[in-house]
Amino acid sequence: MPELPEVETVRLGLRPALEGARIDRVELRRPDLRFPFPARFAERVGGRTVTALGRRAKYLLADLDDGALVIMHLGMSGSFRIEEGGASATPGIFYHPRDKQAAHDHVVFHLSNGFRIVYNDPRRFGFMDLALRAGADANPHLRALGVEPVGNEFGGAVLDALFAGKRTPLKAALLDQRLIAGLGNIYVCEALHRAELSPERAAGSLSPADTARLATAIRDVLGEAIAAGGSSLRDHRQANGELGYFQHTFRVYDREGEPCPRPSCDGVVERTVQSGRSTFHCRRCQR
Repeated sequence: MPELPEVETVRLGLRPALEGARIDRVELRRPDLRFPFPARFAERVGGRTVTALGRRAKYLLADLDDGALVIMHLGMSGSFRIEEGGASATPGIFYHPRDKQAAHDHVVFHLSNGFRIVYNDPRRFGFMDLALRAGADANPHLRALGVEPVGNEFGGAVLDALFAGKRTPLKAALLDQRLIAGLGNIYVCEALHRAELSPERAAGSLSPADTARLATAIRDVLGEAIAAGGSSLRDHRQANGELGYFQHTFRVYDREGEPCPRPSCDGVVERTVQSGRSTFHCRRCQR
């Protein structure tokens, strides 16, 4: 599933075409994705202008000029394609053709500026919903989400408060969306290695120095991944068709059996399983 950096790069790719544009028409090619579309979705969104395109955790949020909010989730394989005339947006050097089978192009937003935004989802695990911007924090999709790890308030003190007294393994605590919103398996593995912390350690056992180091590592790894365009594992594509390339700088994720990349360490990257998820870490330097 796309993680926070992937969703953020999609947002950044869509924003120039979508923000400020009127949605002339919404074309629904099926009645549902993961869930049925809201009643009169095409009618309620059509004719409205997109005033802002934001993100909360792994959700894309499109504000409309009537106070409505379109909530979008990419699921496992969802992606957006920007089209103008007969051509898609120009891809970069990491381009691979995305799925263009008409059967998988489920939603088309026809915009007043000549662009078309096409939502493609072979597995149909993504979804779109409508809410009111006023009170959106109480929406069922958004209300249980924790702190944003790229927000100004995120830091060691926040982690101290979130982890206080918790015996939960550190990795599981970081993946708990009720505590921290948007972190996923890849970037948790990478951040824990940078912070020299074991994924198996009890979250509540961290010292203030540990949480400060971890918060910095999380912010750094997410910032670098966003700048790099995300990590193109399996189905993820940026909105212009490019593959992200942060995966080329992974330190431990999917590096089982390789030497630990920390210069002062002679350990080896191991793969273990926690709660059914692969964990990649070095036991020698991560404690």
